[in-house]
Parts: sequence; structure tokens; C-alpha cells
Amino acid sequence: MSYAEPERRSLLVAGLRDLAAYLEAHPGLPAPHNVDAMVFPDRHSDSVICAEVDRIATMIGSHVTDERREFGNYRTSISFGPVTYSAVAILADARARHDALMSYHHSVIPDTATAPRAMDGR
Repeated sequence: MSYAEPERRSLLVAGLRDLAAYLEAHPGLPAPHNVDAMVFPDRHSDSVICAEVDRIATMIGSHVTDERREFGNYRTSISFGPVTYSAVAILADARARHDALMSYHHSVIPDTATAPRAMDGR
């Protein structure tokens, strides 16, 4: 699985602490209602990525939410107030549907003055 290497992980943890300290020191600065930190197992078979979520659920002492039928994902999470750490497996069929949908991303361009231009300049 490709998660943050130790050095990158240390930078992430330090950045989260720095953000918390900054928000605390600047009470007039708008803050989000919540923060979600998510990890996704590498693309493998559905059984492999679900097993990885099961492994993480055991590590964090959490249950698994099985939404494979409804949404094509399998997840676990732990919350610290409004801050949530989640591990999410997106199953192959859901990834394929998303990839097919996104293949049309620049094909339909709204005919408005404020619409962003397509990559070909139209």
C-alpha cells in the first residue's frame, strides 16, 4: 500500500499541529466545521482493498461500514470531535463507473459567457 512514508508522515503531523495552533492564535479567521483525513488503499482486487480496511479498522478499534452494494465503497473511521480519519476502499466497479463518467468531462461545454473554456480553446 502506498501511504505516507515516515518523513512525509512527520511533515503531515507537524502541519496539522501548526494549523491547529494557527487557528487557535487567530480566532477571527474563519475555520471549517470539520476536517476529514482520508486514506485509500492502492488499486488491487476488491477483496485485497477490503481486507486492508479491515486491518485498519482493527488498528483504530472501529467498525466497518459496508456500502459496497449502495455506493461501491467499504470504509472505517475514527473521529476526534470534528476531525475524522477514514480509510476507504473504492471497489473496482465504482471506479470504472467514475472513470467512464469523467471521460466526458470536457465534452459538454455550457453555452454561457462565464463557462470555463475547454482545453482545446472552445
